[in-house]
Amino acid sequence: MCEQMGQEPNEDEIPPDFEDFPSIAIDAMNTFSMLGDKVVPDIGYLGKDFTNLPHYMDIYEVEDKELFLEILTYLESRAINHSQEQLKREREKLKRKH
Repeated sequence: MCEQMGQEPNEDEIPPDFEDFPSIAIDAMNTFSMLGDKVVPDIGYLGKDFTNLPHYMDIYEVEDKELFLEILTYLESRAINHSQEQLKREREKLKRKH
């Protein structure tokens, strides 16, 4: 995009690549995507189903369990907030139509 605009890219504004994260963060992101979702029709996304979490922690040979869980809960809270905001926008859109 910078090339199209005739600008030099600013290193501070370039988002990190997946490989730029530490391995524990990559493992946590992979685990997060593999965990099942808890969804209720009228309420929406409630978070992840952590039933299989111990298996994934064994597979990835997680040593720093506290950091791993902190990353997972951070990802989950962002996903929940995103879902709530999306539902809120959809409800407001429906209200405006009526």
